Amino acid sequence: MGDETPALSVVIPVYNEGENVVPTLRGVVEHTKTRPLEVLVVHDFDEDTTVPVVKRLQAELPQLRLHKNTLGRGVLNAMKSGLRAARGPFVLITMGDGSDDPADIDPMYALARGGADVVAGSRYMRGGRQLGGPLLKRTMSRAAGLSLHWLGGLPIHDATSNFRLYSKRLLNQVTIESRGGFELGLELTVKAYRLGMRVAEVPTTWSDRTAGQSRFRLWQWLPRYLHWYWRGIGGRFRTRG
Repeated sequence: MGDETPALSVVIPVYNEGENVVPTLRGVVEHTKTRPLEVLVVHDFDEDTTVPVVKRLQAELPQLRLHKNTLGRGVLNAMKSGLRAARGPFVLITMGDGSDDPADIDPMYALARGGADVVAGSRYMRGGRQLGGPLLKRTMSRAAGLSLHWLGGLPIHDATSNFRLYSKRLLNQVTIESRGGFELGLELTVKAYRLGMRVAEVPTTWSDRTAGQSRFRLWQWLPRYLHWYWRGIGGRFRTRG
């Protein structure tokens, strides 16, 4: 890519995905027509089994960039590191396990180009679906998203997914406070809404991973989700300046 500024940066945090990551990376590059495109594969350590796979694919997919997370191990720091390193005016986060549908990236980018500072891939709006995953996690996620929409006024139906696109305008205005992991998407969405920025969504189909092991820790991260959940509920009643 040289010094060309990307139109869109895609951040993919990984942890020992090995060959499992190949369909995800191919899918992102091949389904996304937006160009110039950079895809940052963010790893915590040089021995990660994903690293040699990405190096092999770079000859075929020059959009791929390896980026080492130096903020501290874990998915939250990997996402934060990727957001900082991204060079495009819009940054999308997707997971390396193939659970997100890359065909939705271009429609998300189109909404961002139209003025949205957050665009969520939504499982719970009309046309969205969720395939697989633990029943309790699915139920809690749906309840959180729909209650934030109807009670908190959040203009999206899916609050807990991290398949999300952000403008650099938003990222440059806020300080990330998340400490657990995947609550980052909820935090940034709530903050954008409370700042009066535009928040939008597109329907997406989420599929549970078929290989490897998830790093999602529901009970460990639940208190942090609840913190931003109540901030979101309170956003409707907050007077904006």
